[in-house]
Amino acid sequence: MFKTALVVPLTVTTLLASLPGNSAASPKKLDQVTSVSQLEDVRPTDWAFQALQSLVERYGCVAGYPDGTFRGNRTLTRYEFAAGLNACMEVITQLLQENTDAVDQEDLATLQRLQREFDRELLSLRGRVRSLQSRMAELEANQFSPTTKLSGEAIFALTDSFGGDADTQTVFQGRVRLNFNTSFTGRDLLVTRLQAGNSGSLGLTNTNSGISFSHPTGEDVQASQVFGDTDNTFVLDTFAYMFPLGEKISVTLAANAGIFDDFTPTLNPYFEDFDGGDGALSAFAQRNPIYRLGGGAGLGVKFRPSHQWEFTAGYLAANASDSGQGSGLFNGDQATLAQVTFRPSDRLGVALTYNHAYFSEGNFGFDNGGATGTGFTGTTLANQIGATNAIDSDSVGLQFAWRVAPQIQLNGWAGYTNVELLDSDIDGDIWNGALALAFPNVPIPGNVAGLVVGVQPYLSDLEGLNDVFADDPPFHVEGFYKLKISENLSVTPGFIWLTSPNQDSENDDAVIGTLRTTFRF
Repeated sequence: MFKTALVVPLTVTTLLASLPGNSAASPKKLDQVTSVSQLEDVRPTDWAFQALQSLVERYGCVAGYPDGTFRGNRTLTRYEFAAGLNACMEVITQLLQENTDAVDQEDLATLQRLQREFDRELLSLRGRVRSLQSRMAELEANQFSPTTKLSGEAIFALTDSFGGDADTQTVFQGRVRLNFNTSFTGRDLLVTRLQAGNSGSLGLTNTNSGISFSHPTGEDVQASQVFGDTDNTFVLDTFAYMFPLGEKISVTLAANAGIFDDFTPTLNPYFEDFDGGDGALSAFAQRNPIYRLGGGAGLGVKFRPSHQWEFTAGYLAANASDSGQGSGLFNGDQATLAQVTFRPSDRLGVALTYNHAYFSEGNFGFDNGGATGTGFTGTTLANQIGATNAIDSDSVGLQFAWRVAPQIQLNGWAGYTNVELLDSDIDGDIWNGALALAFPNVPIPGNVAGLVVGVQPYLSDLEGLNDVFADDPPFHVEGFYKLKISENLSVTPGFIWLTSPNQDSENDDAVIGTLRTTFRF
């Protein structure tokens, strides 16, 4: 009697210790086992081995963790105990319905006693289960897809410029993005983004020492204006698939509008939002412009051997779907990027980036491989250097991000691009750089104040032609304050001050004022 009475409570206790994953609080799903030998951390010498073996073989209501362990020594809460008791009762009830002799009477008596003792917890647990079942039924009945999540962003921006050589009017522009994020395994991600809007640049000065250009400067382009003018027609903006290879490698396959920052860290927190409406106002302040040299379809690979080190490499072709001469995946405009990122701590990160690219005649520009002729950042000269020549470019960038204090974030970068005008033996240099200071959660959690001071990409030292154009550094000063109204709504007023537009100090400074409202769901 003593041995039997002892074994039964141990059996139930061991059962309940094995079932915390059946409660709502457990972070991991437990897997049913059919033999105690499947549990790697259970040994025949363990004090509850026989009891556990009896539960597994007689009642089949013992589960293990996905890694094959049992973890029988962990601390158990009363609600977890009740969850295990409830699971065991359901199994035994089913066995009794099939065969009244299938359950040991002493085990049944023990469970009935425990049921009375934990009656309150069981009642609460069953109420929670019914509530969850009801919510799950509602979600399943109204879900968009079992594998796809729909998210979206809508931006409304009121913008005007003051000063400068262009007489612009106040504009009210908008852009909307719909993202269909699909996962088939829980670790992969298929991104399909539709985008529509009427958001375009203001078209500021395009002169330099008397030289007139067919395209305006890209210095005034805001993040929401990057491919933002689709004449209010939805277009396929992004189509990419991301998946892991093991624990340390991830791969990105971009079929349309791929960009290097899809898989490469830009180390610009609070300012980088992938040209969305939750970061800096301008496209320039989002990231080092050398990330914008190239884009389209291709492949990106990220290798992270440790928490401190990350290696990224990618290849993107702007005309990969075009089978014509001088196009395709390898014979058209193309760019290759490699980056080493080092994070010695959670507060500091440093990255060294190299970008090599080829652009056919008229296609060079800091425009994500879009061949806009204007660029999303930089002077007209910097983006029009290849107007009549094909270009080979080599760029290097250094980025850093430093969390100085909980409410102070300092970011910065420096970028250099050497351009070679093919068939002319002429080289030129394009420089850019910035320092960005953010004050997150000031004074309210979720709000962010930001300040950026930098030099937009500008052309200098063009071999044999330095006297033809001015190469005054075009400084960029930007300030904004993102006010978080709710989880789905933010309002961001701010300004952009441009000195020496189009790298010519003879041009009047320009100041751009913006009030941006962003809806996210």
